[in-house]
Amino acid sequence: MGRASYAIVERGDKWVVLHDGETNGDFETKEAAFESAIGAASLAIRQGHEVMVSAPGRDAGNKTALGGKDNA
Repeated sequence: MGRASYAIVERGDKWVVLHDGETNGDFETKEAAFESAIGAASLAIRQGHEVMVSAPGRDAGNKTALGGKDNA
């Protein structure tokens, strides 16, 4: 089996999941994008794939801990 890789990335003021070179979704927060990626990753694990999921931290310049807009 292969490797399934999911990366949470910021696109403008939204978040998307990068998988196999394509972006999926249009999420308001990093947390929402992460939950979507985990659902897909769970299916990939059941199919026998190695799975990797990554998401940037707040220190990467991505606003609040959940990736929403910081109104401060």
